[in-house]
Amino acid sequence: MDLCRKHLQRVTQLDLTDQRLTGYISPSLGNLTHLRALRLSNNSFSGEIPASLGHLRRVEIISLSNNSLQGWIPDELSNCSNLQILSLYSNRLEGRIPHTIGSLSKLVILNLSGNNITGSIPRSIGNMTALNVLSLSANYLQGSIPEELGQLLDVSYLGLGANFLSGRVPPTLFNLSSVIYLGLEINHLDKAALPSDFGSHLPNLQHLGLDSNNFEGPIPASLANASSLIDIGLSRNYFSGTVPSSVGSLHDLTFLNLESNSLEASDRESWEFIDSLANCSKLQAIALAMNQLGGAVPSSIGNISSQLQVLYLGTNQLSGVFPSGIANFKNLIALSLENNQYVGAIPEWVGKLGNLQVLYLEGNSFTGPIPLSIGNLSQLLHLYLQDNKINGLLPPSLGNMKNLQRLNITNNTLHGSVPAEIFSLPTLISCQLSFNKLDGMLPSEVSNAKQLMELELSSNKLSGEIPTTLGNCRDLEVIELAQNSLVRDVPVSLGNLESLKRLNISHNNLSGTLPKSLGDLKFLNQIDISYNHLVGEVPTEGVFLNASGTMLEGNSGLCGGVAELHIPACSVPSSGALRRRRSFRVKVISAVVITVISLLVILIILSFLYRKKKMEQAPLVLPSLGSKFPTVTYKDLAEGTDQFSASNLIGKGRYGSVYKAKLHGQTNYVAVKVFDMETRGANRSFVAECEALRSIRHRNLVPILTACSSIDSRGNDFKALVYEFLSNGSLDSFLHPKEDGTHGSCFLTLTQRLSIAVDIANALEYLHHGSQRPIVHSDLKPSNILLDNDMTARICDFGLARFFDNVSTSSTSAVKGTIGYIAPEYAAGGRVMLSGDVYSFGIILLEMFTGRRPTDDTFKDGMSIVSFVEASFPDHITEIVVDAQLLEEIDDYEALKECTVTAMECVQSVLRVGLSCTCQSPNERMSTRELPMKLQAIKESYDVDEALQVVEHQQTT
Repeated sequence: MDLCRKHLQRVTQLDLTDQRLTGYISPSLGNLTHLRALRLSNNSFSGEIPASLGHLRRVEIISLSNNSLQGWIPDELSNCSNLQILSLYSNRLEGRIPHTIGSLSKLVILNLSGNNITGSIPRSIGNMTALNVLSLSANYLQGSIPEELGQLLDVSYLGLGANFLSGRVPPTLFNLSSVIYLGLEINHLDKAALPSDFGSHLPNLQHLGLDSNNFEGPIPASLANASSLIDIGLSRNYFSGTVPSSVGSLHDLTFLNLESNSLEASDRESWEFIDSLANCSKLQAIALAMNQLGGAVPSSIGNISSQLQVLYLGTNQLSGVFPSGIANFKNLIALSLENNQYVGAIPEWVGKLGNLQVLYLEGNSFTGPIPLSIGNLSQLLHLYLQDNKINGLLPPSLGNMKNLQRLNITNNTLHGSVPAEIFSLPTLISCQLSFNKLDGMLPSEVSNAKQLMELELSSNKLSGEIPTTLGNCRDLEVIELAQNSLVRDVPVSLGNLESLKRLNISHNNLSGTLPKSLGDLKFLNQIDISYNHLVGEVPTEGVFLNASGTMLEGNSGLCGGVAELHIPACSVPSSGALRRRRSFRVKVISAVVITVISLLVILIILSFLYRKKKMEQAPLVLPSLGSKFPTVTYKDLAEGTDQFSASNLIGKGRYGSVYKAKLHGQTNYVAVKVFDMETRGANRSFVAECEALRSIRHRNLVPILTACSSIDSRGNDFKALVYEFLSNGSLDSFLHPKEDGTHGSCFLTLTQRLSIAVDIANALEYLHHGSQRPIVHSDLKPSNILLDNDMTARICDFGLARFFDNVSTSSTSAVKGTIGYIAPEYAAGGRVMLSGDVYSFGIILLEMFTGRRPTDDTFKDGMSIVSFVEASFPDHITEIVVDAQLLEEIDDYEALKECTVTAMECVQSVLRVGLSCTCQSPNERMSTRELPMKLQAIKESYDVDEALQVVEHQQTT
């Protein structure tokens, strides 16, 4: 691009887009009076927009989007009378929109979305009749929508969503025949009906977003006159009446979301809209849940597009039998029929919906057995059948659903035994089968469900003993086995369940004593062992100190405990017995002391001999972990790093330092991690990282090239690992620039952030489920995520990693991590679990999409980054999305055609995933099997970079 016109030798274009620039925008730019285009987007500029830009009388394009600009929008910009594009979205701008902005009569694009702008929408904007794109969404705008906006006859994109706008929508807004995108969602717009001719004046409308407002009255049949509609969002309003059958004439319709209204259907006529939807061959999602639909769903529902993936009909008043037409939806991913009045059996053909991931049928009156074919749903994650009248046996075929996470068949009339096959499911998190008539013994194979967190089988007819193998389910948080006929002792192995929070084994025939180890469980806060035949002393630790959380009544043989439990004291032994016990104790202690002293002496001698031998031996080089570097010695590494000089230092960690090096005979740089062997735990970290990385390979893991275990020039232990060098550094340096300006952050686009999130999720899925032995990273954070030349994310630093099959033998006191990213159960001494990595990943997601570290100074007095996001989610997420590069919007409808969701919806979806990963309870967190799929779907739905390029190309040409 020519920056200067040759005959004038003046700068006419300044394009520094995506150049990793920081600092302030210089006021001297106002001296470039011949400038036509100023593009500084996608950097990290801070400070205010210089008022001197108002001197640029010839400028046509000012694009400062995706920075960290603050302050007010200068009034002086209204002097730029030739301005056609003003793009300031995704900054931290405050204050009001200048009323003088209406004087920019040539403006085609005005995008101020994703800032902190307050006040009302200036009426003067209605004078900008050349406007094609007006985007003010995701701010704090208040007041009513000016009627003058109805004068923008050429506008194609009108985005006012996610503000605090109130009042009625001006009727003139619904007469803008050129509008393609109309977004008014997430506001406080007053209760008002849509005009009866609503769609008649909107022939080009493709996206309609009116969700989360107060609209009422019927959905106008004229909506179908907007024949180009692709997606319709009218959810969470007060619409009433029937769904007009005219929607079936919208041949391009893909998404129809009418959830949470007061829509009705009770007879054949009011259900005609289902018949008409058969004409919508592109339909992928129908959401009609939480309305007042009644009666039977017409069989014609089966004529709807075979591309249908989502069907939500839950929480209505539907009746009859399971709708047979659903059998035609082979691509269905989510089916929701819960909380209706369905009767009859669940049909066998449900097992043919092979892509189904969630099946919600709870809260109906389904009868008959669970179909055997349901085991064919190999992709199913959630199966909810609770609160029905289902009978028969639990089919062993449930064990075929290898991805099942949650199984809930509570409150039915199932009988027979619990199949051991259920506990073979490697992903099972929750098994809820209470309030049935199940009998027999609880299978000892329950220990195979390694990720099980909830086991609820109360109010059945189970007999036999509580299997001791239950103590191997180390992730268990809830055990409900009350109201059965269980016998014998309470297994001592339950004391191994370090995550246990609630234990209810009341109303059984248990005998023996209470294991004292139950008092050592730090998270256990509710225990009910009432109405059994237990005897002996009650422990005085842990949960047994809390009278309100401990229920012991109905066990006449119990004694002791803390006074608050009001249990009789245990009888005191005679003085003779006490003397005998004391004498025996003295003998035992003496023997132990002598043994310990002897062992210490032996260890000291062996340690001395080992150190002497080590100083005499030649340097030891580990077998190569890769083919590129057959061997590497201490001398090689010292020379390659210039004797480990500070100029080659690229990072420091808990156990050592990382240097950039070029080894002899090699052309590419490598990264050398040198362990500080004087730091406690460094040797263990070295071994853990070698073990973890020698057998795994994945594009999103930093590959280890070789390792060196030797002695340095002074005869001290020397251990180092050699990795591939990634020049872009860590994700942390991109998100948080240093104050001195070194390693300043490079702008990450929304698409790049999504790609990085997908990369990390793919790596975790591989570590947890794809490698030969499942690996828990245990220290996931932005500084341990590196970016290669094409910005692909790779996880590094496996110094705290554990093989999950050996976790059960790990000491809980050895659990470590980084403050802010460590899962709450770890901080309290909990055992290493896969869900701990999920929590850390969730924190990283929130950090990437809010711009705040979890240790930010603003998080105090009990507030965390999680509670900070939760407090504003979902209606006011602009309050927490303070990282200026996150609320990108599409500037022009041509680019919009390539997108299915707005930037606001995209960010909201990611934050929802982040919150799902950071639930306080590990069993409520999303599985790493599900994470890549969720994030990939979000990423594919939005590609703002491509859209932005299209818009700018169109406007400049």
